[in-house]
Amino acid sequence: MPRPSPHAYAWELMRAWTFPIRMRRLIVLAVMLVAALASLGYWAWLGRPVSMPDAPSARVACVSYTPFRRPGESPDQPGAFVSPRRIAHDLKRLSTRFDCVRTYAQGMGLSAVPRIARRFGMKVLMGVWLSDDRQANASEVRQAIGTAHANPGAIRAIVVGNEVLMRGELSPGRLVAYIDQVHRATGLPVTYADGWTLWQQYAHEAGLVHAVSFVTVHILPYWDTDPVPVNRAVHYVAAIYARMQQAFPNKRILIGETGWPSEGKPRRGAVPSRVSEARYVRRFLRFADAHDVSYNLIESFDQPWKRGLEGTVGGYWGLFDSHADPKFPLKGPVVEVARWWQGWLGAAVVALIFAALGGGGLRQRTLAALAGLTTGAALAASIRQMGHAFVGPWPWLLGGVALLAALATALATARELAAWCSNAARGHRHAPWLASPQAHALWLLALSYVNLLLVFDGRYRDYPIALFIVPALWLALCTLAGRSRGLDRVETRLMAAFAALSMVVVLWRGHGANAEVWMWALCNGLMISPWCAGYRADLATRQAKHAQQHRHRAGLGVVEHHRHDAADSRQPGNGGAAP
Repeated sequence: MPRPSPHAYAWELMRAWTFPIRMRRLIVLAVMLVAALASLGYWAWLGRPVSMPDAPSARVACVSYTPFRRPGESPDQPGAFVSPRRIAHDLKRLSTRFDCVRTYAQGMGLSAVPRIARRFGMKVLMGVWLSDDRQANASEVRQAIGTAHANPGAIRAIVVGNEVLMRGELSPGRLVAYIDQVHRATGLPVTYADGWTLWQQYAHEAGLVHAVSFVTVHILPYWDTDPVPVNRAVHYVAAIYARMQQAFPNKRILIGETGWPSEGKPRRGAVPSRVSEARYVRRFLRFADAHDVSYNLIESFDQPWKRGLEGTVGGYWGLFDSHADPKFPLKGPVVEVARWWQGWLGAAVVALIFAALGGGGLRQRTLAALAGLTTGAALAASIRQMGHAFVGPWPWLLGGVALLAALATALATARELAAWCSNAARGHRHAPWLASPQAHALWLLALSYVNLLLVFDGRYRDYPIALFIVPALWLALCTLAGRSRGLDRVETRLMAAFAALSMVVVLWRGHGANAEVWMWALCNGLMISPWCAGYRADLATRQAKHAQQHRHRAGLGVVEHHRHDAADSRQPGNGGAAP
């Protein structure tokens, strides 16, 4: 009879360490059911109306205006220009809600804003863009002076420079020289706009605070060094505003930029969402109205081009979307996703596909459809995230390949799990290639790449949770079901170890302060769980080899003992024959 191999002993030992098969089936079924309900509940949660206090008025004092809101438009493009007709269309829409707009430059056609704004009864905080290019600065200043002279009464004040000290492109002395030049030439109030910490740092250098008519500070709780959750954000702004009043008692304070993003990566407890943006704006407007605070909100329209600079979050600070439609009302409930039912539709479509391709009988197809509900809802969420984050065709091509790979992996693993739970595939111990350790290793490689970016360049990068949760969950369940022996190569274990370390780093940086951080940690944990199975397999193999060697040595000892007994029996005097 052939002797069993060490790997066979290892497999039996591993099975002895796991839950009984009936218990594992119950766990897999429970996870599949909970995942389906949670994914459908997530989309329903996005579609719920959220009540919050109304704004004190349907009118807003002032808002930043940058017209580059359409896909492919950017002020960084050579020859970028916005026509007066386009500006008129935008300001007509904005005039229904705002009394004033703030601009940031004179070039690219923006010098026409004061003239057009006057037609709609709006005022302008006119911007002059300054940088380290002296020739461009001189052109901006000349154009601003000409625009001010051509539009008397339309310009409330001139903002000479925006965050140029933060960027380190001008010294305070050069900045003050430009401010003095514009003030002398126009006679209008002048100011400089920068973060509140920069005003604390540079206010008294070269007489900056004395050169301006009033101090314009930017207070953005989301971008602060210690991000503030939306429920505490207005209290934070009020505290900073009071600090600025104390620091500059002889100057009026204008909050030149404040707002909240509606999409993008959470920063600790500061979570972007449409509901959060509406809540912040309404609360801030109530605060400004109660305390007579001068302010300007950022910004009028979503700016897709900013996603290339600041990640997803950069493109979604607008009170209007990129189609010039309001993102939320100032009174009444607010809905995060108006077409939330599309997530349910995607889940239903994928569930039908899984049921059709699930194989087996009714029970097996039903379980496959249950897995399809979770997969469809998750992939619909991933498509939504990609729509907010991606710029250009190449990210969409890569994202499309990843979505198809996730769908194929989910289908293969769902078929295996449904067959196993239905007790319909007793003769097959391992899953097909798409649910194999090799396919799992490819997903682990992709996860390691994303973790590498998040650890070393993660300030503006989103967590692709909805994409990775699909293969991570189903591959982990396959391992629990015993359909895969896990990852047994050195390189995959190194990637799993890196994923575990990255998970710790992400939790540490995010202080575990929001659900997305924990969900990304869950993705990592599920994806590396087969590494534990692989480690157990190796340990079991070593134990099995040790046990086999021990039995072999014990067997040799018995043979030697019998040989000695036989030899003794043949010795003279022991009843044996003499040699």
